Amino acid sequence: MQAVPLCRLGWYTVNSAYGDTIIMPCRVDVPQNLMFGKWKYEKPDGSPVFIAFRSSTKKSVQYDDVPEYKDRLNLSENYTLSISNARISDEKRFVCMLVTEDDVFEAPTVVKVFKQPSKPEIVSRAPFLETDQLKKLGECVSKDSYPDGNITWYRHGKVLQPLEGAVVIIFRKQMDPVTQLYTMTSSLEYKTSKADIQMPFTCSVTYYGPSGQKTVYSEQAVFDIYYPTEQVTIQVLPSKNAIKEGDNITLKCLGNGNPPPEEFLFYLPGQPEGIRSSNTYTLTDVKRNATGDYKCSLVDKRSMIASAAITDNIKLRSSPSFSSLHYQDAGNYVCETALQEVEGLKKRESLTLIVEGKPQIKMTKKTDPSGLSKTIICHVEGFPKPAIQWTITGSGSVINQTEESPYINGRYYSKIIISPEENVTLTCTAENQLERTVNSLNVSAISIPEHDEADEISDENKEKVNDQAKLIVGIVVGLLLAALVAGVVYWLYMKKSKTASKHVNKDLGNMEENKKLEENSHKTEA
Repeated sequence: MQAVPLCRLGWYTVNSAYGDTIIMPCRVDVPQNLMFGKWKYEKPDGSPVFIAFRSSTKKSVQYDDVPEYKDRLNLSENYTLSISNARISDEKRFVCMLVTEDDVFEAPTVVKVFKQPSKPEIVSRAPFLETDQLKKLGECVSKDSYPDGNITWYRHGKVLQPLEGAVVIIFRKQMDPVTQLYTMTSSLEYKTSKADIQMPFTCSVTYYGPSGQKTVYSEQAVFDIYYPTEQVTIQVLPSKNAIKEGDNITLKCLGNGNPPPEEFLFYLPGQPEGIRSSNTYTLTDVKRNATGDYKCSLVDKRSMIASAAITDNIKLRSSPSFSSLHYQDAGNYVCETALQEVEGLKKRESLTLIVEGKPQIKMTKKTDPSGLSKTIICHVEGFPKPAIQWTITGSGSVINQTEESPYINGRYYSKIIISPEENVTLTCTAENQLERTVNSLNVSAISIPEHDEADEISDENKEKVNDQAKLIVGIVVGLLLAALVAGVVYWLYMKKSKTASKHVNKDLGNMEENKKLEENSHKTEA
């Protein structure tokens, strides 16, 4: 039997998109004495698998029983083979064979299939990032790609490169065993700073398609940047120049961190210990002694502090005098004089009145309506602010779990709630720089009913509290104010006299009258 010579053409590649129809021309001119044509593909081991046959004489087409190509093949009259719904598994070496009585012509074609990945998406986003901390920002995911692609991260349009301790990028890919498509994932750990506030982060996937390399970008992602408070400010609300007695004042403390602090310590004049509160603290029905510097600070950074001055302005009808001083009389007193004849000629001086007093104590008790506990209150009045301590007489045990009210106008209270099983004696000690005061109260067991006592210090007792010491301070202040007024009047008068002599060609009086005026003024000043 005579061997049939074999004629082969060189390699030819067809690129197809996933899901499209693969079209493979035979690339051999059909000879006139053609008997039939065939298509086959080669397995990895080189063995052939025939898939289509067409007779040149009968014009009939037969497709071999190959399950993966069932109902997907079409062989045209010019022996062009079409495969519908391209799959990754179609990446093979196909061969067109045209057979005559004397020759066999073969033309091989290599099929490449490409699948565009899904648009990348930033997932598993961090709810917030913290400055100077390396934290996972999120993951960039792109699915269903063939072949696999590469993922790139961007900050404000600039490529992020790995940097030890600041930028950590981990890339991984996974292939679906059924579809043979790849999913690419890239996680980003990022050390942020305040410069990243409102900065957009994006990612992209770069892949190869039938027409070459392409890149698809994700949507922008902006992250909430947390940073610590670096500055504290305090506001006085409502904001107005003058505050008068009876007004309500709200102190508002703000920190410039993100998130802003929710708790602060508020420091009132004369109180070394801060009052823990939200970002606002309200003073109701303020008195003159509310004048002073008010401060606030962070709870965990007390050195970071802000202050605001509050001036309680009340116009007095006459010079102040006190027969019996009260703590609310404390404050800043300003004397202002002016000559209406000379515009702008005025003088003002001020002094601060501090009313001090030894601690005074009043203890009260009240049984809860349920009968299960008793509330003991130690009312204290004094300035500087007295420190309160509770003890149980006999055992000497110190009670630390107490509740205190704000210190206003020299008064505040400390409260405890107890459920004694037997009769006890509670001692309240109040101490400031002037004196240490002690008071005790007998409390019956919870099972024994007893009379509740009034909650407040009586008005009569208030008037008697250190009146002698307060009166001395008041007299001194009155003298100071009188001297101040006299001195200011003299100064204004002399000022006016000098100013008038420059503009009016006339004497104010003879020399003898001027001497008397000076002598009288010196006496007043003394």
